[in-house]
Amino acid sequence: MNRKYTIPYEELGAEKLSELIHAFYARVAKHPQLIPIFPEDLTETVRKQIQFQTQYLGGPNLYTEEHGHPMMRARHMPFKITPDRAQAWLECMAEAMDEVGLDGKFRETYFQRLVLTAHHMVNAPNEDEEGLDE
Repeated sequence: MNRKYTIPYEELGAEKLSELIHAFYARVAKHPQLIPIFPEDLTETVRKQIQFQTQYLGGPNLYTEEHGHPMMRARHMPFKITPDRAQAWLECMAEAMDEVGLDGKFRETYFQRLVLTAHHMVNAPNEDEEGLDE
């Protein structure tokens, strides 16, 4: 059996990825839980996310070429990322995927990878959980 492997980035394409990331950040910019940890002007954030997602999905190493190794957890440590914020981030992404018509097995696999990544970025408890261990 000879199966051809498809690179996720090639399956999605640069144009659809850009559309997805722009739709995603349009939601992030309005989300009350996410606004505090993002800059007011998301232009550079969008550009870097497109670079990162291109690389993450098997496309050219745009992010690494310009910014060095992604070190995603280290880069996110200055921001208070709670389980609720990780979930809000994922909800914004799911809605953006709906908007751009991403579906099927590709969406399912991609989203599950993003779930793992979002949970890995959590570095603080939810606001209502702070002080419970004291």
